[in-house]
Amino acid sequence: MESATAPVSFTIDTEVTPAYFDELVKYAYQNYLIPMRDRVTNVRQTGFDGQCVLAFTVLEPKKKWHTNVEMRVGKPIEVRMEPSDGSVPSAALDRLREDLIILVQFFEEAVRRTTLYFSWAEGMEVKPEKSPLRLRRILDRILFGNILILFVLFMAVSIILYVFLGPSAAIVIVAFQFITILFADKIIGKMADWHINQQNPRVHILQYHLPAETRRDFSQKYPREVLIQMKKEIYEETLALGKPVECETAREAMAKYGLECLLENMKTKTVDVYALVEKSAERFSLPLPKIVVSNTMVANAAASGPSPRHGVVLVTTGLLVQLEEDEILTVVGHELSHLKGRDPFLLFGLVSFEYLFRVFFLWPYIMDFALLYLMLSIWGIYFVAKFFEARADLETAIKIGNPRVLAGALRKIGFRRLVFERLPAARLQDWITWDPHPPIYFRVARLEKMDASIEVKHTFFQSVRDCIQGFLRAI
Repeated sequence: MESATAPVSFTIDTEVTPAYFDELVKYAYQNYLIPMRDRVTNVRQTGFDGQCVLAFTVLEPKKKWHTNVEMRVGKPIEVRMEPSDGSVPSAALDRLREDLIILVQFFEEAVRRTTLYFSWAEGMEVKPEKSPLRLRRILDRILFGNILILFVLFMAVSIILYVFLGPSAAIVIVAFQFITILFADKIIGKMADWHINQQNPRVHILQYHLPAETRRDFSQKYPREVLIQMKKEIYEETLALGKPVECETAREAMAKYGLECLLENMKTKTVDVYALVEKSAERFSLPLPKIVVSNTMVANAAASGPSPRHGVVLVTTGLLVQLEEDEILTVVGHELSHLKGRDPFLLFGLVSFEYLFRVFFLWPYIMDFALLYLMLSIWGIYFVAKFFEARADLETAIKIGNPRVLAGALRKIGFRRLVFERLPAARLQDWITWDPHPPIYFRVARLEKMDASIEVKHTFFQSVRDCIQGFLRAI
């Protein structure tokens, strides 16, 4: 087991404004240090040079060694971990580092519940944020995030069609799937809110943090229609006039609705989405795909289309809010890897072959255990899909050159899953469930072990081997 002797320093990016720095320290104390009070000592909270500082010592369960930790809460959060001696395992420091990163993600998630988010795309219609209704999220996932779910739904529909059309129903289903894949870029384009181009390349985001009680009162006093109107007025007084979105320019519009624009409560962000996708496409030697944005706070990205030349990349405003630009670049790179590899068509071919082979050749022989066979075949398809996801991670690490940055982005997006996967049984469960993605813990650990200048000749076969080894270790 490797040990650490030298201090470890790192930073944690945070989307919260200075108004919440004190709250973050309190949150860390109440939700992390108190539950670990039998293993934590020397807790100190101070202010230094405009920063909130939280320092503490983490003890090994048998008190054989300890680690001193200091968090300077600012933008970014600066963390220093100093092991007591050379007996401190590197794995313990890695776990402590991940604990603190996940802690910040939980705090940011809590703050988002009391935050107003306004997003605009330059030169385009002002659109309201999509309602996070369950049905809408399911539709987004079916159309954008996981085309295998669409295939599974088609399998269910095919059973109904089979009653009326007989074996020819299989041909109808496969043809419909093929058409869906062929026009996936157009379907996604229709569902998106904004089409990004070279003339209008940027998305502007305003975050305004409110105390929980104020947020509840505000929601009761101002319905959704009023929020949309406020968003339009801020746009008309800022971006429409060529002015940046900031407190000075947005103050008058916000004041009409009883909001005092306080600089410490406000954060603005401008993301050149076009430039990021263009840069990623250049790294992959691909033509620039269509670029669309969905205005929803669910952090997600996807790419689809019949070919790289006729592809589309979708990002959500939630992704733009939660990730830094270098992280967005790697996530886009991951999606472009799917386009380059023509993964939608490969998965379509795999699913269609299994389906047609089952309907026309296997059906008489599997009648007695049809349900078991169907479950195992779907699991097999999902497991193979994990190879494509792992290959996309690997190719992004090679082409973009920042494997640790992609690991950080995955950790931010999937932090809740990471906590769940710390249970050994949960790790195995994530390998055998119907999910095309390998477990988050596996993807993050794999990326963090990679060198920035990694070279792999056969990325797919390497990813197959890595996934199988990861699965076997989880058993």
